[in-house]
Amino acid sequence: MPQQSATDDEPEPIPARRRVVLSDGTVVPVSLDEAKVREVVYTFYRAVRADPVIGPIFEDAIAPDDWPRHLGVMVGFWSSMLLGTRTYDGRPMPKHIQLPGLDDVHFAIWLKLFRDTVAEVCEPEVAALFVDRAERVAHSFRLGLAYFRGRDTTTVERMEAAKL
Repeated sequence: MPQQSATDDEPEPIPARRRVVLSDGTVVPVSLDEAKVREVVYTFYRAVRADPVIGPIFEDAIAPDDWPRHLGVMVGFWSSMLLGTRTYDGRPMPKHIQLPGLDDVHFAIWLKLFRDTVAEVCEPEVAALFVDRAERVAHSFRLGLAYFRGRDTTTVERMEAAKL
């Protein structure tokens, strides 16, 4: 039987994504790809911008015409973290340290919105991976802020999105 050409009714098969294993040994589900990362980021930041508590913080920090670039950076950040794409090469801590009044209330809302977003747009295994990494990110930022502000970092406990 002859092989189908690109002009036949059936599309060419999409090459399989390479297997991704994170540094802690977690195997990334094959259903998690760049398109899903982008969907999560764009859906999440729509919720963030609409939130009455953290939305204004983001709106004050990111100029209206800079949102497309910021969303691209965030896609690169999550893609690098979860897919090993190495598309992010930034230093987010200095920017967050500059935000006056940023505290645990804000991180709790951020984590809850993140958890709700991934629960809405991802299958459970992928959502759990995103939430685990979001909890790690929040903890890292909270530790960095405590250190910068001269507070005792040993009192900073990891927030769990499921408990928020």
